Amino acid sequence: MQFSWLDHRLVRERYIERCDPPAAALYLFLVTVADAQGLSYYSDAALGRCLSLTLARLSQARSALMHLGLIAYQHPLYQVLSLDLPPRSQEGELGADEISVRIGQLRAILGRTP
Repeated sequence: MQFSWLDHRLVRERYIERCDPPAAALYLFLVTVADAQGLSYYSDAALGRCLSLTLARLSQARSALMHLGLIAYQHPLYQVLSLDLPPRSQEGELGADEISVRIGQLRAILGRTP
């Protein structure tokens, strides 16, 4: 079973406007390949090849998506996050505390503690 769906709130709540093309491409790719829990294990090298991105540009795109609260990442695991999770600031971005909470949730899914 796959996670593949795109929430209209990406446009309505202006997430897509805050993504540059590489970040939007990474998000679309992750949504497409993720499993039912939004998880994907694609390596940086594979993502770079599929999206024609350098590793540095892939890292920037990943950071942008994490900052917006659209994904969580802990090497080697990506998770596409629900837009229903805790409210974002007025700019729609997550603070460091919320990113830490989400990484903790991701680790719990993996069966590891922080």
